[in-house]
Amino acid sequence: MLRLCSGSSTRAKILKDSDIEFIQSSVDFNEEQIVAPSAKNFVYQATLGKYEEAIKRYNYKEMPILVADTVVTAHNQILRKARCKDDALNILMSQSGSKTSIITCMIYQSSQMKLIDISSTDYIFNEFDEDDLQIYLNSQEWRGKAGACMVEGFCKKYIREVIGYESCAMGLSVEVLKAYM
Repeated sequence: MLRLCSGSSTRAKILKDSDIEFIQSSVDFNEEQIVAPSAKNFVYQATLGKYEEAIKRYNYKEMPILVADTVVTAHNQILRKARCKDDALNILMSQSGSKTSIITCMIYQSSQMKLIDISSTDYIFNEFDEDDLQIYLNSQEWRGKAGACMVEGFCKKYIREVIGYESCAMGLSVEVLKAYM
C-alpha cells in the first residue's frame, strides 16, 4: 500500500490497472514559480516541490509516498497546461505533424528506499484533423493536461510512432516503479 500524492485520475488508474494498492491524497505546489533551463529540470523541480509538500503532511515511514509530475515538449519548448481554448489550440498545433516528448518525473519514498526517476516517451504525430481538433477543444478534456495532450484520448489516433512507455506519457512510469517495489 502506498499514498499517491496526486489528484490525477489518470495516475490513479495506472496504479489500479497495475494492481498496486494505494490511497490518493492530493498535494498542492505552485509550478508557475519554476524557472528551469530544460524540460527535464522543470519536471524535476515540480516533482521535488510536490515531494517536499507531501513530506510535510505525511509520514513515509508509516506508508510510502509517491509523487509525480509530467511535462510535454515540442520544438524545444515546454508546453505547459493551457490556460484557455486559444492557448490549447496553439499548444496542440505545435505538436501536430511533429515529434512530441512527454517527460515524467516521480519520487517514491518508503522507509527502505528513495527512488527518483525521470523517464521520457517520444511520440511522432501525424497532422491533426482540423474538425477533430475543434471537437476536442470544445470537449474541454484538454484542461489540466500538460501540453493539452491526451495520448490515451484525442492524440491516440494520430500517433505514427512511439518510443518509450505509454504509462510514462500518461503521467507515471509504472514499469520503473514496479521494478523497485
